[in-house]
Amino acid sequence: TTTGDALLLIALALATGLVCGVIARSRWILVPAFLLHVIGLELGRADVVAASLEIRLDTTYGIIAFVITRGLHALLVLLPMALGTVLGIGLARRLGGQPASGGRRRPLGTVALAGATVALAVLVPWPASTPPVLGPDGRSIPGSIAELTRVRLGGEDQTILVRAADPSKPVLLYLSGGPGQSDLAFSRAFTTGWVQDFVVVDLDQRGNGTSYPAIDPVGSMTIQRAVDDVIELTVYLRARFDEQRIYLMGESWGTILGVLAVQQRPDLFHAYLGSGQMVDVLETDRRIYEDLVAQAAQSGDMDLVATLLAVGEPPYRDFPWTNSNLLAWYELLYGPYTPSPGYLARGEAAGFIDPFGVTGTEYGLVDKVNVLRGLLDTFALMYPQLYDVDLRETASRLDIPVYVLDGAAELEGRRSLALEWFQGLEAPVKLLVTYEGAAHSVAFEQADAVQRLLVETVVPATYDR
Repeated sequence: TTTGDALLLIALALATGLVCGVIARSRWILVPAFLLHVIGLELGRADVVAASLEIRLDTTYGIIAFVITRGLHALLVLLPMALGTVLGIGLARRLGGQPASGGRRRPLGTVALAGATVALAVLVPWPASTPPVLGPDGRSIPGSIAELTRVRLGGEDQTILVRAADPSKPVLLYLSGGPGQSDLAFSRAFTTGWVQDFVVVDLDQRGNGTSYPAIDPVGSMTIQRAVDDVIELTVYLRARFDEQRIYLMGESWGTILGVLAVQQRPDLFHAYLGSGQMVDVLETDRRIYEDLVAQAAQSGDMDLVATLLAVGEPPYRDFPWTNSNLLAWYELLYGPYTPSPGYLARGEAAGFIDPFGVTGTEYGLVDKVNVLRGLLDTFALMYPQLYDVDLRETASRLDIPVYVLDGAAELEGRRSLALEWFQGLEAPVKLLVTYEGAAHSVAFEQADAVQRLLVETVVPATYDR
């Protein structure tokens, strides 16, 4: 799960292949050696609780999980083990007074195998990075911050992305959705303008992406621990940037996390902003399910109706598999809408070729796999806990200003509950801002408009250094 683990695995595989080659003096030893390694690995982690290790080839996410977990391991083992075997055979022959190779093609193959193994050993530890903050002239702004750094939270190292043109600006902490979603590359791309007015910080939460190793022990994967992590990080940011309070923005699951953190420590925050505000996850899932059945029936898709009825109404206990299958049909409920031109342009400029952002430079090779593993494993551990949360009952009052970013194209099963919660909320200041060209990820889809809201409305009314 870490770069160090991967490098150690490469070294052990190389050594194993070398010993096998010396003893067997045959390239065919690679087959049983690799198979024994795979069998030992599967038996050794049979009791590990991780959705990404389950073999569920009946779902899209299950196939992805199988490919990334077994595929990465096979890549890290097979190449160096093959190289070690070839080198071991050559060493055995030399020791026995025989030519190291029996033909002309084998040395070329050995060189190619060695080159591929070296490339892998270089690629694995290749450091992740984030591009510099640029000025209008396209050059890095002197004194700006663009860094990925590790912070100790709740006894585990977790990654934060910090970007700012001017470190003296107010601090805005962004909490991604999920649970399990890593947004480092996405938040960097879509909040480009924000860094001119804020120190923008994105926490890769425990069990997400670059913070995936913090998922162990799994007993630490609780809502309260996630809230405590946010509070500890806020205390760190206050000290680092000499601020009494910071701004807190949540996206989807991050809105629940943000509200709970504000409830516990309102003294740490200037204001709270919710994008894709969640309120009651279980009720939302039920409403979306009912809407899917109704939409399928209205469109005459009786096969989908039958499939949905066979699945049944939430809650589901085989996390994350049934939930991930339902996500594929959510698009049926979205009406036509167009996000802001800035959103589309930034997405195109970022050059992401995947829906998870793993092609971003903020992730190393192992991190890229951990982004996908975190989506499954953290979701499976955390999502069931959200079924016990209803902010209408437990968070009807917040003691700081609250700004809810409302997407007019949001799914009704989410939006109706957010509006209901906001209507009954008591807060010193509360403002609902509706954007026609947005659905769930309002802060990203309307990044320019949200930046104007922050600079022209939120900060003047709430910032006190």
